[in-house]
Amino acid sequence: MQITLNGHPRDCADSITVTQLLHEAGYAGRRVAVEVNHEIVPRSRHESHALRQGDRVEIVHAIGGG
Repeated sequence: MQITLNGHPRDCADSITVTQLLHEAGYAGRRVAVEVNHEIVPRSRHESHALRQGDRVEIVHAIGGG
C-alpha cells in the first residue's frame, strides 16, 4: 500500500503499524510525535495503530541543542 510520510510517497506493507513504520523509517528508539491524518497518535497506541492506504503520516522528532 502507499502512504505519505512527511510529505513524500512511501510504499509499505499492508496493515503496518506506527511502531513498524518508525523502525523502517529509522526512528526506532527516538522520542518522536506521530500524526496520522492530522491527529496525534499517542505513544501508547503506536503498536496497535495500523495504517491504511492513503494515510498521511507526519513524524516529528526533537533535536537537542544549545
